[in-house]
Amino acid sequence: MSKTKLTINRNGSIKIEGEFEITDCEGNTYGLEGRTALGLCRCGLSANKPFCDGSHRNGFEHESKAFDLPPLKAK
Repeated sequence: MSKTKLTINRNGSIKIEGEFEITDCEGNTYGLEGRTALGLCRCGLSANKPFCDGSHRNGFEHESKAFDLPPLKAK
């Protein structure tokens, strides 16, 4: 199995590449028709959510910079 990569694009979508499936909250799988890369909406403006349709170009701004999360809390 190949590694799945997610890229948080500056002022735009989340690009997902590799082998993956996407399901809704009820466990139903989206038909991706063999795609191995696509954009997921993170601005909330897409008419095709959860997929990006480019609507973020109308004013969504978010500078994506990587950072470390704090350590997991022990249970």
